[in-house]
Amino acid sequence: MHYVTAKRILSASNGMNLYRGCTHGCIYCDSRSHCYHMNHVFEDIEVKQNALKLLEDSLRRKRKRCMLGTGAMTDPYIPLEQELQYVRKALLFAEKYGFGFTLITKSAQVLRDLDILKGINEKTKCVVQMTLTTYDESLCRKLEPNVSTTKERFEALKILQQEGIPTVVWLCPILPFINDTEENLYGILNYCVEAKVYGIVNFGMGMTLREGNREYFYKQLERLFPGLKEKYIGCYGNQYIIPSPNEKKLLEIFNETCDKYEIVHDNNKIFEYLKTYEEKEEGAQLSLFDFL
Repeated sequence: MHYVTAKRILSASNGMNLYRGCTHGCIYCDSRSHCYHMNHVFEDIEVKQNALKLLEDSLRRKRKRCMLGTGAMTDPYIPLEQELQYVRKALLFAEKYGFGFTLITKSAQVLRDLDILKGINEKTKCVVQMTLTTYDESLCRKLEPNVSTTKERFEALKILQQEGIPTVVWLCPILPFINDTEENLYGILNYCVEAKVYGIVNFGMGMTLREGNREYFYKQLERLFPGLKEKYIGCYGNQYIIPSPNEKKLLEIFNETCDKYEIVHDNNKIFEYLKTYEEKEEGAQLSLFDFL
């Protein structure tokens, strides 16, 4: 871990990264790509020491409330969060100033902040997005070794739904020759149906590889799946988009299941839902003292 001083915390779309880097150890992580210009060891977490002050200052100044988001580059519930609690404090600011919130995670540790998530959701909208990659628990421990297993994430999704928190699942990545099976897809979709998720984000049955994450992914393939690196190179070369040979059939299953159970699976509709601020308490106003 190391600290830096940030100039700003919110992006133009009101997203934030309180941390940079990750210790979950997911073998396919796109955030390792060189295009993101992370000039430190990926596992050496960069902490923006003034992030919370910047955030509160920004929220105080905003004339119009909106949805805030985190988790696009770094999972908000990395182990370090248990100690620093930057995410919890950011959620408290969102609740205090009446902003909506959405986050993307692979960790059941999101339930630690259930009290604040519910508080935000009572006034506006709070959406938890959870990535599900593989139904098989032993395979999950290989692909995503240092974070909650898929079953644990599923149990968290059920609790969130029971507590009234809407959820969205990211079904990705689908790794050719590893988890691109009908059995895996049906297992994840059944979890989504049982957890009553609002929607499922999917960009196709495959993955992406580019400079930085490709090298790391291939190194892990050599360690965990001997011989598979050569198969990837033979099939895909240096392609950015790596589609599964089973993509057509898997997409048919995906679309049919979502339609049957009325799960939203139009990415544009889901993203519009995530960025749309809702006022649940008509006429609700912030007290002047909230800004003092």
